[in-house]
Amino acid sequence: MGYTIRHMDSNEYALLEDFLYEAIYVPEGFEGKIPRSVIYDDPKCRAAFERFGELPDDRALVAVIDGNVIGACWVRTTDEYGHIDDATPSFSISLYKQCRGQGIGTAMMRQMLDELCDAGYARASLSVQKDNPALHLYERLGFQIIGDGADDTEWLMTIELAP
Repeated sequence: MGYTIRHMDSNEYALLEDFLYEAIYVPEGFEGKIPRSVIYDDPKCRAAFERFGELPDDRALVAVIDGNVIGACWVRTTDEYGHIDDATPSFSISLYKQCRGQGIGTAMMRQMLDELCDAGYARASLSVQKDNPALHLYERLGFQIIGDGADDTEWLMTIELAP
């Protein structure tokens, strides 16, 4: 499956809501559906997309197949999950389920890490549910666990960016 990665156009910022909802980790065996309202009701979720593009640290990439956006990787320095301080961009990433496990997320994250390094950022951060298999992807990319995230169900991770 051929894909391309490019910067997200400002007219596509509304897609971040869809991709944030897609990023919600649903544990194996969970029955039911996570209400979409959670991304609006939780201030840390909302901070991941609300008014995106208005802050100088806002950056977003998308993965595209056959002209369709199938994934997004974006960073901000707002008080969202994974936030450490106002100088450290925190990651959000998501792909539609049928496009996962093919290296697309890894490629988007690597490109974003390169861009952050080139822009002079010292580190980046993210949070991940402790049971989420994506934890291994983040570790392979060089992120390290520095402690619990917003609660004891998630890890807070950082990566040092070489100058």
